[in-house]
Amino acid sequence: MDFIDQLQALAAKIPKLCPVLQTEEATKNALVMPFINILGYDIFDPTEVIPSSPPIMPSKRGEGGLRHQER
Repeated sequence: MDFIDQLQALAAKIPKLCPVLQTEEATKNALVMPFINILGYDIFDPTEVIPSSPPIMPSKRGEGGLRHQER
C-alpha cells in the first residue's frame, strides 16, 4: 500500500471513529499514531518519536515531538 492509499484508508476511518473517541488518549491511539506511522516514523522508537509526557501542572500540557534525521 503506498502513501496515498494509507492516508485514504486512515481518512476513511475518521467518520466511523469520531463518535466513539471520547478521550485524548483514544484519539492519539486511533488517529495520531497511525498518521505518524504513515509518515514513515517508527512510533515505538524514542529516537524518532518522543512520547508526550504527563503535565506537571494541570494548566500545562505534555509535549511530544518527532526527531528529524536525514535518511
